[in-house]
This record gives sequence, C-alpha cells and structure tokens, in this order.
Amino acid sequence: MLDNFTDWLGLYRLNLALTLLVVLGYLAARKIALPRIERYVVATRLKDEAYQQARIALTVLSILIAAALVLFIWGFDFRSLLALSAGLIALTGAALFASWSILSNVTCFFLLLLNPSFQRGNVIRVFDADNFIEGTIAEINLFNTRLITEDRQTVIYPNNLLLARPIIINPRARFASVGKTEEMLKRERPEHAPLLEE
Repeated sequence: MLDNFTDWLGLYRLNLALTLLVVLGYLAARKIALPRIERYVVATRLKDEAYQQARIALTVLSILIAAALVLFIWGFDFRSLLALSAGLIALTGAALFASWSILSNVTCFFLLLLNPSFQRGNVIRVFDADNFIEGTIAEINLFNTRLITEDRQTVIYPNNLLLARPIIINPRARFASVGKTEEMLKRERPEHAPLLEE
C-alpha cells in the first residue's frame, strides 16, 4: 500500500506541486485583495453590505479560476469543450461589459467601489441627454446605486448607466432633484437663455 502511494506521488509529483502553487496563489490573492477592498469601503464611507457583496463576488470568481487551473493541471480535456467555452467566454464578456447587460452592473460595482469620487454622502448630478437627476449617494449595491434627492425621494440608478453618463460630483449650485437641464440653466443664468434656444 505504501509502495503504491509512493509510486503515485512520484508519478504525479509535478501535478501536485502545481496544484499546491494554485492553492497558495488563490489564498495569497484573497489575502491581498480582500483587505484592499475593505479599505476602499471604509475610505468611501460605504456600508458593510458593499464589502460583503464585493467579497462574495471576488470569492466566487477566484474559486472558478482556481478550479479551472487545477482541472487543467490534472489533464482535464478542455478541447472537447472548446466550442462551448468559446461561446461562453463571448457571452460572459458581453454580459460583464455591455451596457445593455444586467451583469455589467456587477463589473461597474467594482469600478464604483474603487473610485474615491463615489463616496457615501457625495452629491452627484447625472446627465442623460438634456435631463438630469441629482442626489446624495446613500449606498452602492451590487446592481444599482441608491441616491437620495433633495426632496427626500429615493432614486435607484443602475451602476452601468452611472458610469456611462456624464456626472458632476459635488456641484457648486444645486438644481432640483430631477428635471430638464435647459430649464435649470435658464433659471440659474437668465442672460444665457437666448443662446440655449438657438
């Protein structure tokens, strides 16, 4: 029995060493990434739920990558899954980055989380063509950001749209909560009203 185990260890020594490296790499990546994300959450004064959501998403992603590497090391035949995996990669890539995809909100969640401009308590004005929404950042969730307007209304704004639109952080003059940009500029600077109508 011991001889069989020794022969097996000798035969798969390289596979075991590479598997150990992948496991150590996974643990090191978690040890480095999670405290950094926690520091960003504390620095931006976001709620603990944002850290929990980021931690879960990062854990799932890193486990999937580590599992795929271990399967590859132990000789899992990925060639039979090449057509399927190419389609899945294309679909996943589009889902994580395309503006129409719900999953792209998760990608944008990490970008917002790591951006110091999107601190809890900052006032933002989001422009969408000639409309705008203005509110205070209350929390950033996995799929959307919650804004509180000056009228104490809650606006749930998708994360991917938040990154795709022009935004003013902590504007000097406060507009109304929601409205048309031209009307607000006319009220703020009446001398420029004729220019806006042209």
